[in-house]
Amino acid sequence: MSRVSVVGSLHLDILVEAPRLPLSDETLAGRSWSQKCGGKGGNQAVAAARFGASCAMGGRIGDDDFGRRLRDHLLAAGVDASCVETDPSAGSGMSVAIQESNGEYGAVIVSGANLTIDPDVIARDWAALWRGDVLMLQNEVPEAVNLAAAKAARAAGSRVMMNAAPARALPAPLLPLIDILVLNRLEAAQMTGLPVGSSQDVARAAQALHRGGQDLVITMGGDGLHLTTAAGASEFQAAFRSKLVSAHGAGDCFCGALAARVALGDDIKQACMFAQAAAALFVAATPREQMELSADRVETFLEHAR
Repeated sequence: MSRVSVVGSLHLDILVEAPRLPLSDETLAGRSWSQKCGGKGGNQAVAAARFGASCAMGGRIGDDDFGRRLRDHLLAAGVDASCVETDPSAGSGMSVAIQESNGEYGAVIVSGANLTIDPDVIARDWAALWRGDVLMLQNEVPEAVNLAAAKAARAAGSRVMMNAAPARALPAPLLPLIDILVLNRLEAAQMTGLPVGSSQDVARAAQALHRGGQDLVITMGGDGLHLTTAAGASEFQAAFRSKLVSAHGAGDCFCGALAARVALGDDIKQACMFAQAAAALFVAATPREQMELSADRVETFLEHAR
């Protein structure tokens, strides 16, 4: 089976449902709250396993109840967590996400143990991760960790996929190691300083971000995505129609599905189409239904959509 490795964050999410985001100094009454295992790294690892790849993860949790729940969640999804370390002193990462009545959300993260990964030892200690077909990274761990992981994976012949979220300037030494760069249009705007209100705006942002030899994917939610291939060809892919229940975690679902399909041998266009279908099913599903999504479900969805 094709293999995806993930180095990234693990957070226990506290999800609050409210009519909207509160204003500054405002106390707003919410409707309900729940807990969910997350972090971009953890979410993307689970999605990659759910959509057909063998997946292993490297990360760091605290010696606490949150950390135990995060590890158990990975194992229950079939993710190899042997490279998930336990920090004896730092607490596990967590986030508070507020989901609005229209399904959109905003979140605040507290990274905790995610920031204590030692970049100087992971090339050796996490050697099992570098043998994958695709290594997936995000911006919720220190830059030095991403750089060390990318170097180790590239040296072992793995492709490197970077989800530049949350948005921040990528360090110059990391840029030539990235084979696939994925970000949403808000992150594209933050990284380029360009507007992204229209498809033409997104195309201009893509032109500013694209590097030769690198596939670039800018996701646009319900408006689809813009793809620039390694060879420089660009196109828009329309989104699949879907009823929005919750957008929370949809970007991670997309990234995990994309990595799984690239590892399984799809070209980038095919992989993007599959990942968009997976995200469309994800945003229309309840949390329980999201756990039951699979590659077969996505393939069936695509067959009916064609």
